[in-house]
Amino acid sequence: MTPHQLESLQATAIAGIAGILIAGTALAHLARKVRQPAVIGEITAGILLGPSLLGLFPGDLTHRLFPDNVRPLLSMVAQLGLLLFMFTVGWELDWASMRRRKSSVVGVTAGSMLAPLLLGMGVAALLYHNHSVVNGEKVPMHSFTLYLGVSMSITAFPVLARILKDNGLSRTGIGALALTSAAFGDVLAWCLLAAVVAVVTASGPSGFTDTLWMSAGYGAAMIVVVRPLLARAVARIARKGTGVHLAALVTAGLLLSAFATSKIGIHPIFGAFAFGLVMPRKPQVLLEERMLKPLQHAGELMLPVYFIITGLSVDIAAMSLTAWGELGLILAAAVCGKILGAGLPAKSFGLSWRESTGVGVLMNTRGLTELIILGVGLSLGVLDDTLFTEMVLMALITTAMTGPLLPHLFPSVRMGLVSSRPAASVVRMPEPADQATDLAG
Repeated sequence: MTPHQLESLQATAIAGIAGILIAGTALAHLARKVRQPAVIGEITAGILLGPSLLGLFPGDLTHRLFPDNVRPLLSMVAQLGLLLFMFTVGWELDWASMRRRKSSVVGVTAGSMLAPLLLGMGVAALLYHNHSVVNGEKVPMHSFTLYLGVSMSITAFPVLARILKDNGLSRTGIGALALTSAAFGDVLAWCLLAAVVAVVTASGPSGFTDTLWMSAGYGAAMIVVVRPLLARAVARIARKGTGVHLAALVTAGLLLSAFATSKIGIHPIFGAFAFGLVMPRKPQVLLEERMLKPLQHAGELMLPVYFIITGLSVDIAAMSLTAWGELGLILAAAVCGKILGAGLPAKSFGLSWRESTGVGVLMNTRGLTELIILGVGLSLGVLDDTLFTEMVLMALITTAMTGPLLPHLFPSVRMGLVSSRPAASVVRMPEPADQATDLAG
C-alpha cells in the first residue's frame, strides 16, 4: 500500500467515525425522549447504517461509508472501546451488596439464568438444522446449543442500572434485588461464556483441558499476584497524591490482561472484565476522578463504533418468513425464561405477583451485554448472519420492552413516587454508581 493509499484509507475511517458519532448521538437523544436507554438508540443507529436500511438505497452507500478495507480499522477502535467498557463493568460490581441477603439474590439469579438457558438450548436444538453450517464449516451441535442457551440467559447489568435510576426504582427493595441479582448473574454468565468459548475453540478434548488449566492459572495469578500488586500501587499513588498517569497505566494493564486471555484461547473481553474485578475500589474518589472518568469518556467515544460493526452484520431486509418465525420462537423463550425464571423465586420470597413479574421484566433487559456475546459468537463462527440478526433483534426488543412496562407494573413510577420500602427478604440499597452505566445508556 502506497503512502497516498494509506492516507486515503485513514481519511475514510475518520469520516466514517464522524458519521457514527453523529448518528449515534442523534438516535440516543431520540431514545431518551421515548423513555428508552441511550443504548437502544445507538444500537438502532448501527442497524440503520448497515444493509438493513442505508444499504437499500442506490449507490451502495453502506460500502461507500464503510468500505471493506476500512472495516479492520473500525474494528480495532470498536475493540478498544469494548475492552474499556468491560473493565468498567467489572470494576463497578459491588461485592458487598451481593453478599447481603444471599438467599433471595441467589434464588432470583439462579432462576433467571437457568430457565432461559434451558429454554434457549431447547430452541437451539429446533433451529440447529437451519443454521448448522457457518462459512462452509459444520458447527458442532453441543457448541451451538450451549452458545444460544448462554446468550439467552444474559441480563445487562449496566443498562439495568440506568433503567432503574431513570424510573425511580434504584432505591427500592425490588430495584435492589434485580440489580444485585443481575450483577451476580453477570459474573456467572461471563464464566459460563468463557467455558463455552473454550469448548468452541478447543481442538479436541486435550485442547479444552489445556485451555481450562491455563484459564485456572490465569485466574489464580490475577487473584494472588496481580490484585495485591495493584492494591499496593494504588495505595502508593494515593499517599503521594498524584495519579495523573493512572488511567494510562490501568489501560495498559487491562490490555495486557486481554492479551493474556486471548492467548489462552478465550476472548479478550474476559481479560478486561477480570482486570476490572481485581482492581482496587479504594480510595474511591481518587480512582473515580483519575481512572474511571477518563476511561469512561474514552469509551463513550469509541464504543458507538462497535454498534456500527454489529449493524453491518445485521440485515433485516434479507430475513425470510421462516426467519421471522424463528425470531418469534427465540423471543418467546427469552421473555418467558426471564419472567418465569426470576419472577417465581421472587414470589417465593414474599413479593406480590405484580412485584415478582416486575423483577422478571427487569431481568429481561439485555442491551449491550447481549450484543457483545453475540459478536463473539459471530466471530467464532457459531452464528450465521441470519441467526445473528434474529438474536440482535431479540436483544433490542427485550431491552426496549422494559421501560414501557414498568409504569404498568409499578404505577407510582409515573409520578416518581415509588416506595422505598424494602420488599420481603430484600435489603434497601444505596443508589448504584452511575459511572460505568453511563457508557451503556
